[in-house]
Amino acid sequence: MIFDILLVLYFLGCLLGLWFVFKKAGVAPWKALVPIYNIVVWIKVCGKNWHWYLYFLVPAINIFTFLLLVVETAKVFRRYGFWEQTFAVIFPWIYLPILGFNKAQYADPADNPPHKVSELRDWIDAIVFALVAAVIIRGKVLEFYNIPSSSMEHSLLTGDYLLVSKLAYGPRQAMTPLAMPLVHNVLPLTGGQHESYLDWIKLPYHRYPGLSQVKRFDAVVFNYPDGDTVCTAWQSNRSYHDLVRELGRENVLNARQLPVGNQMVENHIRVRPVDKRENFIKRCIGLPGEDLQIVNQELFINGNKLPNPIESQQTYAVRFAQGINTRRVLDQLGVTYEDYENALAIMMYEGTDCFEIPLTEKRALELKSRPDVLSVDKKIYPADDNSRDLFPHAEGYNWSVDNYGPIHIPAKGETLKLTLDNLPLYARLITVFEGNTLEVIDGKIIINGQATSQYTCQMDYYWMMGDNRHNSADSRYWGFVPEDHISGKARWVVFSKDKDHGRIRWDRIFLNASQF
Repeated sequence: MIFDILLVLYFLGCLLGLWFVFKKAGVAPWKALVPIYNIVVWIKVCGKNWHWYLYFLVPAINIFTFLLLVVETAKVFRRYGFWEQTFAVIFPWIYLPILGFNKAQYADPADNPPHKVSELRDWIDAIVFALVAAVIIRGKVLEFYNIPSSSMEHSLLTGDYLLVSKLAYGPRQAMTPLAMPLVHNVLPLTGGQHESYLDWIKLPYHRYPGLSQVKRFDAVVFNYPDGDTVCTAWQSNRSYHDLVRELGRENVLNARQLPVGNQMVENHIRVRPVDKRENFIKRCIGLPGEDLQIVNQELFINGNKLPNPIESQQTYAVRFAQGINTRRVLDQLGVTYEDYENALAIMMYEGTDCFEIPLTEKRALELKSRPDVLSVDKKIYPADDNSRDLFPHAEGYNWSVDNYGPIHIPAKGETLKLTLDNLPLYARLITVFEGNTLEVIDGKIIINGQATSQYTCQMDYYWMMGDNRHNSADSRYWGFVPEDHISGKARWVVFSKDKDHGRIRWDRIFLNASQF
């Protein structure tokens, strides 16, 4: 509620300030209350030309233009101080009313001689202004996101640069406001060992109204749900909780170094707030209140079969005839060098003669039709394979990535019936995501000191999966994604570069990221 009140005060403060600014400029103050027209009048009051009208029509650019117009308003009242103009950019809803109420007199821009500042001051003004505007745009409007891994292939590719809309689901209020601008969670040039924020101030979760709700098959950017605690040696590449299950809590906590590849890397344990956990991108498969199950790679929602994304990939075992250039053949089909190297490593480890590679169904058929290919067989992992590696990491859940569930996705306000059998599914939701204490004493479930057999959820939850189904760390490994972790919706591919060949993928630029 407090954030909604502040938002209303922001707009009311700006309108009130313009009312008195217009009055001082000899303009009818009621014009400040007319949407769009007030911008036209404001531009004239500041003596700017018609180009400024166009700037206000361009998303994101209009935020720069609005803040710059606030600075220009200060100038027509001959207020040139650095700190005053900085205050105006950061708090326009406070500054404009002050300017309207104080004794400063309006000076027509045509009669106002240019105010000269030093080159250093000019640079400082530009940097401060750009930082403030960029922070607002990045946090509330849009952000650019690079696809770092192959988990969404062959829909979104490694090397794609996406425009992510924060307005799609509503801008999320920053929960950790004391942070270095334009840096996510670690300082540059520190090897990921030093945080870029201070957790002295922690604000509650709040989301402003958005253009839509999260829908099935949306490509969603969110904070890594398993990233509340991290080992800095691995960051999100390997979950702290997975390491604890494998090595034991004390061993992980006391480890000053951890093996990463072929070297030992300095390690620290960090606890991160929600908005400073690593950014992931996956496709939303399950919505709040739904039941999900995977049977032999087929997805079912509430018992109804769900179509797979067109470009989704599964792993196929491929046997080639002797003497052919396997790398060239697979490269022609869009198989990355990373996937090819992984297939070679599996062949050596398992002592087989087949390549295990991710392919779309279309590419698998193309490969199968070649005379130099002996066989192409889809791999399906049985229901008792590596079950403890998967969420909820508990006995009795003999699931696999291809045969998973059934599992219920909680909804806000829904009351879950708790038993000792299903408690592993919801324990993390109750404790980490919603901040309660949980114990099991003498076979009884104790939440916040009270014995209970039910729990009412405070947030909506979602089920996210990568399109590269056998090469994606997703909800099958770490469970539900709470609504407060959701950052935005991937809208457009704005740039794409093939890291294997170093060439720009011109055919992908300006593709709708949700069309796959």
